[in-house]
Amino acid sequence: MTSMTTDIIRIGRIEYTNVWPVFQQFDPQRLGFPAELVTQVPAELNRRIQEGAIDIAAISSYAYAQAADDLLLLPGLSVSAYGRVRSVLLFHRKPLAEVASGTVALTRSSATSVNLLKIILAKRYGGSPSYVTMKPDLDRMMSSADAALLIGDDAIKASWANTGYEVTDLASEWTSWTGHWMTFAVWAVRRSLAESRPDMVSAVVRAFQESKEKGRRNRSAVVNQAMSAFGGTEAYWNEYFDGLSHDFGAGQQAGLAAYLRYARELGLLERDVPLRIWNDTTVAQVNE
Repeated sequence: MTSMTTDIIRIGRIEYTNVWPVFQQFDPQRLGFPAELVTQVPAELNRRIQEGAIDIAAISSYAYAQAADDLLLLPGLSVSAYGRVRSVLLFHRKPLAEVASGTVALTRSSATSVNLLKIILAKRYGGSPSYVTMKPDLDRMMSSADAALLIGDDAIKASWANTGYEVTDLASEWTSWTGHWMTFAVWAVRRSLAESRPDMVSAVVRAFQESKEKGRRNRSAVVNQAMSAFGGTEAYWNEYFDGLSHDFGAGQQAGLAAYLRYARELGLLERDVPLRIWNDTTVAQVNE
């Protein structure tokens, strides 16, 4: 489907705190052309950009892979972690080797994290658990499963609750196992818009990069916003944002390529997916 937007550019924002440092100073009204910001959970943004209802968005890495023929990656932007991420957490009663043959409750919120868990349990632990999808309510999930996956702000708040469950940070598990970065989200643009209005895409990329740099220099504003919205301590939120990278350099790209290879091997993707990165004059394809 071609983009539905010709007079206004619709830009998708993930509603989780992990993108706040990039979006904090991003103002679509200052782009010089009509633009609208649409805030949703990752799963909804994934669907909308695939359908053409959104032109540019921060989306799940797995969603990019599903629609790679119609999308291009924007340079220098991701949500990645090398080690602990604190917001993609598996709560469980038993060791992971036993969870791998049990029942796991999943959230609908992000396909990337769901498939990361499937990769880890299958490839690292040799398991094939039963999966059930539920609303992100930890008590209800654990009442019918051996483990429960929560992501984003749901995971953060559950981690503060002293539930008594074992907690595995999936990014830490991934890096310990593979040695790679884990890239959970990327910024993508509809190929149709990139080809027809590269000037608009260039302006959006510049605005995001400027916002990201301002966010780095003014961490306190993002930390204070997170404390006001969710509670927690200044120390917690500083550690949380320290653990995130919003860059998309060679390390993040290699980690994403490894994730996509494993997904392909498990049949979670139908074919190999190259990383195609937009720039002002051409598309750079990263072959990993």
